[in-house]
Amino acid sequence: MPRLADLQAAIVDLDGTMVDTLGDFTVALNATLRELSLPSLPQDAIALMVGKGSEHLVRSALQAARGSPQLYDAAWSAYQRHYEAVNGEHSDVYPGVEEGLGALRGAGLRLACVTNKPTAFARELLARKGLARHFVQVFGGDAFERKKPDPLPLRRTCESLEVLPARTLVVGDSSNDAAAARAAGCPVVLVTYGYNHGEPVRGVDADGFVDSLEELPRGL
Repeated sequence: MPRLADLQAAIVDLDGTMVDTLGDFTVALNATLRELSLPSLPQDAIALMVGKGSEHLVRSALQAARGSPQLYDAAWSAYQRHYEAVNGEHSDVYPGVEEGLGALRGAGLRLACVTNKPTAFARELLARKGLARHFVQVFGGDAFERKKPDPLPLRRTCESLEVLPARTLVVGDSSNDAAAARAAGCPVVLVTYGYNHGEPVRGVDADGFVDSLEELPRGL
């Protein structure tokens, strides 16, 4: 685990790290599929699709429902509309998140949220869940030319915060977050309760693991 005294900032993922948004994804995706006269998908199947951005999520859902790839544009438009309508209604902040973020800020770290969720949806969700006040920057999957696991979003965020990657902790729930952090030169800690595409998170190359964000400051 990196030492808290060596850190200048922390970049925190959103879905599966701070907020359990699987309920929102399930409601919005299944409303989209029904609109296209396609069968609904079970929540456990949708959980495996989360983490690589909304475009990947919609394409994966279409494929799983045996919809034609030609329906993508219609599906994307419908999904945006349905997700905006339910954003935050079927999701919950994980235990310890508020306390963990507050402790990191109290230790003098600047916090940014970097997620593959579209920026507008991310900002709205953070505001609705009372978490927006912790972050000086929020960047979604549409903020940069490439998404995580590409390191570009993390590098650009470090530039925006005017901090060094080596002194910026990345906190996430998946191999996407870890791969992006490794390539950007950031230390990375993963939570054990997130999605990680259905794979055991402790098998991912990371500097540490926590069962709650509240544990994080104490472990650094």
